[in-house]
Amino acid sequence: MKRRLLCVFVLLTLLCSLTVAFSGSALAASRTSSSCVTPGGTNTLHGTIEGANYTIAVPANWNGTLVLYSHGYVFATSPLLNPAPDAGDSQTAAVLLQQGYALAGSSYSQNGWALQQAFHDQAALLHFFDVTCGHPSRTIAWGHSLGGIITAGLIQRFPNRFDAALPMCGVLSGGIGTWNQALDSAFAFDVLLAGNTLPLVHITDPATAFKQAETILATAQTTAQGRARISLAAALANIPGWFDPTSPEPGSKDFTAQEQNQFLWQSKVDFAFAFFARAELEARSGGNPSWNTGVNYREQLEKSADHQEVAALYKQAGLSLKQDLKALDAAPRIKADPAAVAYLSKFITFDGDLNMPVLTMHTTGDGLVVNQNEQAYASVVRSQGDASLLRQVFVHRAGHCTFTPAETLAAFQTLIQRLDTGRWDDSTDPGLMNQEAIAFGPAFNPVPPAYINFKPTVFLRPFDARHDRR
Repeated sequence: MKRRLLCVFVLLTLLCSLTVAFSGSALAASRTSSSCVTPGGTNTLHGTIEGANYTIAVPANWNGTLVLYSHGYVFATSPLLNPAPDAGDSQTAAVLLQQGYALAGSSYSQNGWALQQAFHDQAALLHFFDVTCGHPSRTIAWGHSLGGIITAGLIQRFPNRFDAALPMCGVLSGGIGTWNQALDSAFAFDVLLAGNTLPLVHITDPATAFKQAETILATAQTTAQGRARISLAAALANIPGWFDPTSPEPGSKDFTAQEQNQFLWQSKVDFAFAFFARAELEARSGGNPSWNTGVNYREQLEKSADHQEVAALYKQAGLSLKQDLKALDAAPRIKADPAAVAYLSKFITFDGDLNMPVLTMHTTGDGLVVNQNEQAYASVVRSQGDASLLRQVFVHRAGHCTFTPAETLAAFQTLIQRLDTGRWDDSTDPGLMNQEAIAFGPAFNPVPPAYINFKPTVFLRPFDARHDRR
């Protein structure tokens, strides 16, 4: 019998602080002795470890399993999360605790692209839990978005501390691939629409760079030629043509609607990272970790999921796509700073070596962390011969991490079943998972469950351990 878990609707804001949650197992182990267990109810601990806030919650009926939560991106200009989230939301936490799961989570000691700090702070929190509450019989890592890459990084760096992982909407292409692909999109936007005036790397005034890019984007959206070029820039990052999770996906030939949605992704979400958050990344990396030397943009477009849309909009606008691609190929390229590449590769490049069951989850219409991240991760896992440990599931919906509680419950119970039985069997069949989600009732299903058979196209700028020649 599959176990149950609770997820959360994630608000899509520029802050993009991401949440997730899940419930406990119906087949949980018997109550475990712990100095943190109190008979009167849940014992909640708050504190600080080396500058990172933490939260620990241990229920009276603790089943011995600890669920370690890694939260998503928080802009460096914001304060550290306090209290630190130990689940995606209070409703989810309550269900988990009722099922006997202990929860823990760190704010990390820094915001921004703080993977280095997150790995250290989450490991320190696990040690603190061991000393304070006792060593768990099982530990499950989970998180959303930046918390997804942190989750996958934790099990790669500390495989002996975890038994399973559930990265959701995670940046599973790794930092270098993700930021390289973002650079390609920004580069095309700058060359074709901004006249090579935008600072793409070594950004010293991110607020001004972001404002300048947003102004140019808004102007370009008012003309057919501008919209065609926006679609090309979007295609080089595989930005989907679907933005609103409450609306149906545009038809496969509705290129006008698709481009409008790509514009919304860029203006409301993506440009904040490409032109603002990149400065924070460069500051912590010691330079620019991204490059486009040697990239053939005609070949990149041919591989993009959006290439038909781009061709159609260029034709409608009376523009020569061939000439614009030549302009991109002729434009001066951007070289990376080796020390920054080394830093971002360390935090983190995936090697595909799995030692435990991993279930990943993604919406098909995610324009911030595109669904092709899952293809990149599956590829490197397959190269290590560990594909049997990995399953990937997809929800047919727009938005970043916009899973319903019931959908995430179904995913978590699937992972628990794999832990308990040692087999996946047909547990990730979309029809079965949708049935399981429906069974949680309307309170957990604000919209119908939407698991779907889906195969992502290729991630356009892959970088994993096979590509790291340093």
